[in-house]
Amino acid sequence: MLGLPRSTEVNRRVAKEKLYQNAALSPQTREMIKDQIESVFWRNKLADSTMAISTGETAQEIQIFEVQLRQKELDKRVLPAIAKAIPYKILFVLVFGDEAQAWIEASGTFYNTDWQSLDGFTLKFEGLNLDAVYENLARQISGGRLGTDGDIEEAVDRDKQRQRLQRDIAALEKKLLREKQFNKQVELNGELKRLKKELEDLQS
Repeated sequence: MLGLPRSTEVNRRVAKEKLYQNAALSPQTREMIKDQIESVFWRNKLADSTMAISTGETAQEIQIFEVQLRQKELDKRVLPAIAKAIPYKILFVLVFGDEAQAWIEASGTFYNTDWQSLDGFTLKFEGLNLDAVYENLARQISGGRLGTDGDIEEAVDRDKQRQRLQRDIAALEKKLLREKQFNKQVELNGELKRLKKELEDLQS
């Protein structure tokens, strides 16, 4: 599916019971895994032992897990819980029917692609070492939200700020529409302009 070298292939089914043993999962998360996931496969292992690439400082290996779903959604608490049980960087590929979606964690935040046809599902694995490969995957999967260069942690922080400002602006715009008092409208409008300017500066 991802066109990786045969040397990286593992293709081993991971029993859900193994995930329960290795992770400190709440009973609720266990139920979500049981109800929402059909099966989990360890598809590939990217490492200096499986392909011609050097390890990084934070990524000694990158594991690729295919998660077969029973429905076209997965509770957002499940992948972080699975990731905590595995001491390596992970690229998750969620599959439902003939569609797939990629998920990856960057600086504590998970990013995902839209659902795509399995036939057209591709990712670029580029970089001089595994750190660079992982960062490039995160930037691709974020859909441009993390930019194309610079420090990835700073990019995640900026993205969080941008999302917060967008939420605050949307909430303020609704409040402004409901407000009847002119003086309050002027006050809210001033705050709205300030937030929009802050968002504009962040995006420039």
